[in-house]
Formats: sequence, structure tokens, C-alpha cells
Amino acid sequence: MKLSLFVHMERISPDEPQETLYNEMMTLCEIADRGGMHAIWTGEHHGMNFTIAPNPFINLVDIAHRTSRVRLGTGTVVAPFNHPIRLAGEAAMTDLITGGRLELGIARGAYSFEYERLMPGLTAWEAGQRMRELIPAVQKLWQGDYAHQGEFWSFPSTTSAPQPAKDAAPPIWVAARDPNSHEFAVKNNCNVQVTPLHQGEEEIVRLVTCFKEACRAFPPPAPLKIMLLQHGYVAEDEADAQQAATEFNRFYNYFGAWFKNERPVTQGLIQPLTDEEIAANRYYSAEAMRTNLAIGTANDLIARLKHYEALGYDEFALWIDSGMPFARKKASLERFIHGVLPEFH
Repeated sequence: MKLSLFVHMERISPDEPQETLYNEMMTLCEIADRGGMHAIWTGEHHGMNFTIAPNPFINLVDIAHRTSRVRLGTGTVVAPFNHPIRLAGEAAMTDLITGGRLELGIARGAYSFEYERLMPGLTAWEAGQRMRELIPAVQKLWQGDYAHQGEFWSFPSTTSAPQPAKDAAPPIWVAARDPNSHEFAVKNNCNVQVTPLHQGEEEIVRLVTCFKEACRAFPPPAPLKIMLLQHGYVAEDEADAQQAATEFNRFYNYFGAWFKNERPVTQGLIQPLTDEEIAANRYYSAEAMRTNLAIGTANDLIARLKHYEALGYDEFALWIDSGMPFARKKASLERFIHGVLPEFH
């Protein structure tokens, strides 16, 4: 199983300057590349200082010039915010600039906050349908001279400019949760990304089972891959692990508040949560984070990731966003590289 890094500029308060956030993100990417990790993934979000990521291609091109070998993935591009012609060209150009290192992850999007601002009235269902129309169109545009008449986009014969290298178009990954999404990905010869969030073993097993069943029902011409994206922290000891669980619990409370889209937002940040509000939210807890996320010593993570590998996962992406201080994220990543990664070479 390949081990990768998933990272954004992220914050829950305005205390840290944006320039500092970006430099810290780049430092983590450079450490991942030097340490031999397989890929770096970063996503697309808009208007949210919680996750600052307006265009992953810009970040990936910069990361490419700071690294030498790591694969570079969008985790993920939001389908309804992208026209097929534009996405095909921008992805192909990124692949060209980065020397063929791009992995193109695509999702329907998750935050109604973004839907309301970029495409008012958009529902999650329609966003999913747009993704299902977008991906085959991008694949055909890469081949060239393709005209499209669809429900959401229409255009005359067009070629992606630039075009990917012949027989070497960037792999496409679909963010999937329900069985229909897994089937769509497999039918369209796409790999799959899954994110169980704070949920535990049952969800992790369910997601890989959906993928396996889709591959059995619709055998792909060549083997496809499934990646598990999960928050994690490599701790020095149990006390350090418990601290990380508390920090992740705070992060998920903010994540949940953004997802519900009910809290006032000022300057791209939601109204701060109080300790009392976090303690009262029983949907999340530090105890559940400690149990369900990849938190623990290096040996704990080795055992957990070996289990994921045995379940059938081809790649594990360490989701490092957490709201914890940069020094703690950096130390965790270095312990991951030195203490966990060697067991998977």
C-alpha cells in the first residue's frame, strides 16, 4: 500500500497570517517528498478561511517546482464549479508542467456554503449528476475533436489544449461514498477515493466492499485503485495521542459547523465555538477520534495501516489538517516518515 499526504492551508482563527500558512503547507510537502511518500493531495474550496484552496492546480505547480518525485493530486476538484473544456485543459497543462505527475481527483462537493455562493440553488443530487456528465466529457476532450450535448453543458467539436501525452492521460479518481458512485467510477475506468471522516471500522469496511463489488459487477480493462483518506497523527506516547484526539475533536466540531451552514460567517471564518459547545456536541468526541482515526504511536499506525492494506486499500493518504500548531503537524509527519513508511516500502 502506498502512503501519501493530504494537506491544505487551514485554520480556525485569523491569528496566523496567510503567508505563514502557505509556507507551512509547502514545508510539509517538501518533507513528504524528501521522505519518500507517494503523493501529495490538495483540494478545491471557495470563500472559506477554514480551508483555503481556491485552485489546486496553482498549488500543485508550485509543489512540483519544490519537489522531485512525489505524485501530485487534486483531492478534489469540485465538478459543478468546472466547465469540461476548462478542466480538461487546466489539468492537461498542469500535467505537462509537472512532468506527468498529475492525479486528477474529482468530487461533487460537500459544502452548501459554497453551492449558495457559486451556484445558488444547486443541490447535492444535481452536483452529483454534473460530476457524472463532466468526467466522461473530460476523458473525450483529452482524446480530441469531441462535441457534447448534455443536460448541463453543450459545445461543438473541441479538443483539450494542451492534450495529455499520448497513452498517458492523468489518472482520474472519483470521490465515492454510495454504491452508485463506486459503480460510476469503475464503469468509467476511474480510481476511487473514499473518506470515512470520523467514522470507524464499519464505514471503512463498507467503502472498500462497495468498490470490490463494483469491480466484480463491471470488470475494468485494467486494475483500478482505491485510496483511503483519513485524519491521522503519529504520537510520541499515549498522552501525546490523547492530546491529538482532543485537537481533532475540535477540528471536527468546526468541520461539522461549516457543513451544517447555520453559524454566522465573518471574513471567511465562522463564529468561534466555545469549549462548552464542543463539550455538548455528542456527535463528536475525543474518545471516538482516538478510536476511529489513525492516531497513535508509530507501531499503532503500522498495525492499523496493515489492516487497511489487508482489506484491499491500495493507498492511504494521511490527512494532516487538524487545527493543531504547525510544530505538532511537522513532528507527526516526520515520525510517520521515519517510523511508519519503511514498513510499506
